[in-house]
Amino acid sequence: MKVYSAYHEGRLTIYLQGELDQHEIRRSIASIEGLLDDYLPRDCVLDLGGLSFMDSSGIALILKLHRRITGSGGRIWVENAAAQPLRVLDASGIDRIVNIRVPREVV
Repeated sequence: MKVYSAYHEGRLTIYLQGELDQHEIRRSIASIEGLLDDYLPRDCVLDLGGLSFMDSSGIALILKLHRRITGSGGRIWVENAAAQPLRVLDASGIDRIVNIRVPREVV
């Protein structure tokens, strides 16, 4: 699992690549929290386009980020989830809490 980022005008985009499961979650959260500490973004985009697999650990990561970002008055949303991670997101009902923007080819 790899974590990349880009920052522009108050928006931090976090790109996840690989597989996000219980074995990768601690390291991933630590990396992402470091990015949040460094940039203090107003908005945070979690781009799942490079994620080939995600289990419920991904839901925990999204909820943790949501609490942190919205707690400081910011916004967070998820973009570009591939088919398998999107199924996990749909099954969880997390879209009632966090905006999930789906690429057209997945719909």
